[in-house]
Amino acid sequence: MRNFPAAICVTAAAIVISGCQTVDSDNIPAAPVNIILADAGTWNTYGVSGFGSSRRFILATGVREPSGFPYSQTSATGFGGVLLINGMDPFTATTDTPLAYDLACPVERKSDVRVEVETGLYEAVCPQCGSHYDVTMGGGAPLSGPAASGSTKYGLRRYRCLPSGSGGYIITN
Repeated sequence: MRNFPAAICVTAAAIVISGCQTVDSDNIPAAPVNIILADAGTWNTYGVSGFGSSRRFILATGVREPSGFPYSQTSATGFGGVLLINGMDPFTATTDTPLAYDLACPVERKSDVRVEVETGLYEAVCPQCGSHYDVTMGGGAPLSGPAASGSTKYGLRRYRCLPSGSGGYIITN
């Protein structure tokens, strides 16, 4: 029991030191997001189910993904597009939940430089700078590469997936 106060001090120091590093999840320009997957039929066709399953939504000049998705006049897919992936919400620890991120790499800051999900790793990887991001359990936090180095870390911009009440979700910011 004599080392108990020392253990508390060491633990407190570790928390303070680790708290000095920040993750900037807003390094890309803000852009509207509105993807309606509100009913069960649309969600079953274009949504995600099963840990790590993912889909990209891109509505840009010359690009319309996924093919056949019923985009409307009010649809918007953020700065670089939207990555929808099934994972665990790191803030509530809820499992089997849809998570959404902007596809634009926050290091590159270009709408056409988009992260890609690495099959089997459940990570998003930037093909340009090589940064890896935890998109299934870490809220888009950087894992390695330029996004994870330096005093400021750059994470993916997160979007909200709101249950619709009709068996689907609405993705918005």
